[in-house]
Amino acid sequence: MRKGISLVLITALISGLANFFNKFAMQALAKDAFQYTFLKNILVALVFSLLILMPWILPKLKKLSKNDWLKILCLGLVGGGIPFMLFFKGLSLTSAVSASFIHKTLFIWVAIFAWPFLKEKISIWQFGALGVLLWGNMIFEGFKGLSWGIAETLILGATLFWAFETILVKKFLANIDFMVLAWGRMFFGSLIIFAFLVTTNNLAGLTALNQIQVLWIVLVSFLLCGYVLTWYAALNKLPATIVASVLVLASPITTLMNSIFVTHKVMASNQIFGLGLISFSIIFLIYYILLRYNLNNFSEQK
Repeated sequence: MRKGISLVLITALISGLANFFNKFAMQALAKDAFQYTFLKNILVALVFSLLILMPWILPKLKKLSKNDWLKILCLGLVGGGIPFMLFFKGLSLTSAVSASFIHKTLFIWVAIFAWPFLKEKISIWQFGALGVLLWGNMIFEGFKGLSWGIAETLILGATLFWAFETILVKKFLANIDFMVLAWGRMFFGSLIIFAFLVTTNNLAGLTALNQIQVLWIVLVSFLLCGYVLTWYAALNKLPATIVASVLVLASPITTLMNSIFVTHKVMASNQIFGLGLISFSIIFLIYYILLRYNLNNFSEQK
């Protein structure tokens, strides 16, 4: 349990750094969102393809049944393909504030899905902490209202896909190694995005990269590798609701990086207050789940 918490904290840190560097990488590559997403995702898929050929993983791949392969393909569609295209298309049509706020509601949808599909019991205390987490995120993001249109619908669709992916991963981990699932998500997801580029005739200039652009792709792909691996490994050890909730910490990390290296300004008072609420709710959720876990172990020992 404690190892899972460490893993998801690392995931949040990587996500916060990735959000920061992705802004500069997209500008440096001068590619549209679909091409940019494909380039970094396919590099991660290639790295994972090498990893699963290792002696301690390859035998697990060989033992997969046809049903397991269908699960992995489904994960590539639901987690690695469709939502990426929905999100980046929506992001190109709306403000970053609206997109960020909608995406940060991921933990709410995971909590809703986790109850019927995973039988994760959520107490009134956890619901309260999730409400404080949402409130803190709204204050931190400076959210003042949301106009709804096609862009917001696309981003919400992507968020729902990623929430359902979290549920699928938790269920599939029962008999499939998390490394194999991570590979399937990125490999088949990249193939889906490539098929979309081919269908929309959007391959022109895809591989025309200079040395600086290649370095940017390597950097963001390295962060994405770490994100997917630690995220899936954390899901292997923690309830889905806790994992999704802790990931909200990525937003303050991105803002802190931006304040240090770009704006050179300290956080506003409302952001500090929002960060305090976010931190409080996440700490509460972590200690609550640890306490419940320890009590269950104590009961079993008795």
